[in-house]
Amino acid sequence: MVLYIVGIGPGSSDYITPAAAAAVEDSDTVFGSRRALELFPDANEAVVLGAGDMDEKLEMAAELAVSGKVSVLSTGDPGFSGVLKPVKRIISEKKLDVEVQVIPGVSSVQLCAARLLIPWDDADIVTFHGRAEEDLLDILDNGRPTILLPSRTPSETARFLIESGVDPERCAAVCERLSYPDERVVKLKLEELMVSEFSYMSVIVVF
Repeated sequence: MVLYIVGIGPGSSDYITPAAAAAVEDSDTVFGSRRALELFPDANEAVVLGAGDMDEKLEMAAELAVSGKVSVLSTGDPGFSGVLKPVKRIISEKKLDVEVQVIPGVSSVQLCAARLLIPWDDADIVTFHGRAEEDLLDILDNGRPTILLPSRTPSETARFLIESGVDPERCAAVCERLSYPDERVVKLKLEELMVSEFSYMSVIVVF
C-alpha cells in the first residue's frame, strides 16, 4: 500500500504541517521515537523506534506497508539526517513493493537559520551524522557561516574544532531545544562554547 515518511518538525506541535497530521491519521501503524509519538496521541497503533533497534523497526514498517498504510515519523525533515536514507536502503535490499511518500517537515536547521536571520544562500549546511568530521573542516574556512548539525554535544564539538586547528576566538551561536518553551539562542566564542553546557538537541553555527 503506502509508507509515509513524515517530517514532524523540530519538536513542538506548532510545526506539524496539516499534511503530516493527515498522513498519520490515514495510517494503520505509526513508528517513531517516544518524543515523536507524543505529538500524535490519537495514532491508531504506535510502535516505538529506539536507537538500538532502528533498522529492525524500520524493516518492520516497510514490510507492513506492503499490505497496509504505515507512517514513520522523522524529526525535522526526513531528507536531512532523517530516516529517508535508511528506509530506501531497506526497501531496495528487501525488494519490497512499497509506495513511498515523503512528507517534508521544518528542520531544526531551518529554524536555526530563521532565528539568526541567515539567508539559505549565504550559508553552508552540514551534518556530522554518519560522516567523518575531519572531512568537514575545510568548509569552515570559506568565509560563509556554517550551520552544523552535530553528532556530539556542543561543547564536545567546539573542543573537536579547536583541537583540529580552528581559531578558539571564532564566533559561534548555539540554538538549543528549538521550538520548545525553553528554547535558547546564545552567541559566544568557540573557547566559551567548549566550557558551556547545552542540550544535545542543539544546532551550532560557526561564523
